[in-house]
Amino acid sequence: MAHLMENFARPEKTEEVVTYGSLDPAVQELLLAASEVRQRAYVPYSGFKVGSAFRATATNQIFTGCNVENAAFTPCSCAERTALAKAVSEGATEFSVGAVLAYEPDVFTTPCGVCRQFIREFATSDIPIYIAQAIDERIANKEEPLRSDDPVLCTSIFNLLPSSFRTYRK
Repeated sequence: MAHLMENFARPEKTEEVVTYGSLDPAVQELLLAASEVRQRAYVPYSGFKVGSAFRATATNQIFTGCNVENAAFTPCSCAERTALAKAVSEGATEFSVGAVLAYEPDVFTTPCGVCRQFIREFATSDIPIYIAQAIDERIANKEEPLRSDDPVLCTSIFNLLPSSFRTYRK
């Protein structure tokens, strides 16, 4: 039975809301990269822009992605899967941290279920995921996209997808 349980995740990190200014500069850099790529989202149908960034474990390189919609909604690509697919195509398959930015009033927009499983595929252990709100008015006014007192949800892939599985291979 112990062998069977090895493939299933257990949450290790607690979820909390902190301020952007309290985050490590490397995490701030990741959130800013997600904010920047969000502006290139192709969303002619929903108008709902999402940006995402992941840091590769081996190289420390940041890979970004935005959501790309299609008139036939099923082939749409979420920002998280775009970033990770780009990274995989460049040779990165393990990540140490991720970030997601979108905007809905008064809530954090976390990855969808498909993206949670996609992230989990490339997380060899629990990785932190930082979720922040993108305020479009700031972008339009050419202000800083994230301010020191902005709230950021600090969670992890195991919290977002508890009891998940990664692989059946050894």
